Amino acid sequence: MRGVVAAGHPLTAQAGAEALRAGGNAVDAAVACVLTSFVAESPLTGPGAGGFMLLHTAGGEDHLLDFFVAAPGLGLENPRPAKLVPIDVTFAEGAVQRFNAGPSSCGVWGTTRGVAEALDRFGSMSLGDLCEAPARAAREGVEVTAMQAFLFTVLEPILRSTPEAEAIYAPEGDLLRSGDTIRLPELGDLLRRLGAEGPDFLYSGDAGRAASDWVLERGGLVTPRDLAAYEVIERAPARVSYHGREVLTNPPPSSGGILIADALGILERVQRAADLETLAEVIASTNRARDQEFLEGLGTPGFLEQFLGAQALDEVAGDVHGRLGSTTHISVMDADGACATVTCSNGSCSGVVVPGTGLHLNNMLGEEDLNPAGYHLHEPATRVPSMMAPTVVLRDGLPELALGSAGSNRIRSAILQTTLAVVDEGLPAEEAVRRPRIHVEDDVVEAEPGIDPQALDRLEARDWKVRRWKEQNLFFGGVQAVARQPDTGALSGGGDPRRGGVATVVE
Repeated sequence: MRGVVAAGHPLTAQAGAEALRAGGNAVDAAVACVLTSFVAESPLTGPGAGGFMLLHTAGGEDHLLDFFVAAPGLGLENPRPAKLVPIDVTFAEGAVQRFNAGPSSCGVWGTTRGVAEALDRFGSMSLGDLCEAPARAAREGVEVTAMQAFLFTVLEPILRSTPEAEAIYAPEGDLLRSGDTIRLPELGDLLRRLGAEGPDFLYSGDAGRAASDWVLERGGLVTPRDLAAYEVIERAPARVSYHGREVLTNPPPSSGGILIADALGILERVQRAADLETLAEVIASTNRARDQEFLEGLGTPGFLEQFLGAQALDEVAGDVHGRLGSTTHISVMDADGACATVTCSNGSCSGVVVPGTGLHLNNMLGEEDLNPAGYHLHEPATRVPSMMAPTVVLRDGLPELALGSAGSNRIRSAILQTTLAVVDEGLPAEEAVRRPRIHVEDDVVEAEPGIDPQALDRLEARDWKVRRWKEQNLFFGGVQAVARQPDTGALSGGGDPRRGGVATVVE
């Protein structure tokens, strides 16, 4: 086997598989996937988005590249952002989440800088070679899948909020439907130029200046100084032990990864199986941990060590024991023992499409989950905290599982449950990803069909509120996972059906 790829769209996974067949490594394949996802999985990702890549090299090194969205505003003496445009997105009856769009929701983008640096440092293929196919697909058009059509419907108020976005997603007045063709010719031009020149034109060059001018004129905050100052940051992955494995994930200043690590550290200490009641209590405990003190501590020296320290985990585990009485993701493993797991996101998108550039910008400054203390409070040039959490599980120093998820605040519960299914139950990646999930917010347990009804009854008897969903839904995340069987070395992949995901084993 040359490797395995899991991604959120058939074309995205195909691009990674082709890179592996051509002799590329896990990072080459991951970058090929990211570039293709700009076309196949718009508007939830793109060159105006941000992300993270966690990789484990064949030589045993671990690297976390942070190219997530930065807060804008450098050089603005008295910033007065335009009002955010509130949009309520309905996943199902009773499950509504508010997003905010418009020019003042846009942060400084990082995906093109991120993939270019990852490829330069850890890949073996050229950016020009990997940009060629997605550039052609963007110009010629790709078929809209049923899942993409559903996403367009969910996001329709944002996609119709500006003439530029509407021209892409409702080109003849009607929103694109399954089977239609979506064409992104300006994105194709951007990708062709990215392959030829690298990403500087989107930061210090003409496209960056055009985007900044467009946003500032409409009440946004992205300045030329913001773009010129943007850099990819390498961070040490957060680490926690779980059942003889070492779990690596996204560290501060992002919060999603360390909350997953926190949950695994608690489960390591709770002296009972991770049944439904235990899982609900542990997810609820990580919700409670995300208080004001937690938010203020993210990124400060020593915070990670203190938060995941043995004493802190012991205390929370004791409390749990007593009580018991969103985005796109790509995961790749190659035959040499390397893996790359990368999450990119435009948020729910901003509706801000900059003419002539191919840029549809993110709305990270308007995401409620990422701004719980209020909007436009981040210092310019600082990274916006994220729930995104690319994660790798090592067993005896070798990758056993690499995964991540879309899904806003549900990212961490989706990753946690998939990890438990592989590590504790030995399931292959596909079966683990398809498993029904729960999510917990406050005292409400959201439960997909297939969750043990008697276990849900027991939760209700203990004063939990339970919402029983009628079908699986993208509300519960979009996990893309790849796994290696420790005893045989067999590779498996799981593409999440909730997000139209696909996995491909390359022989």
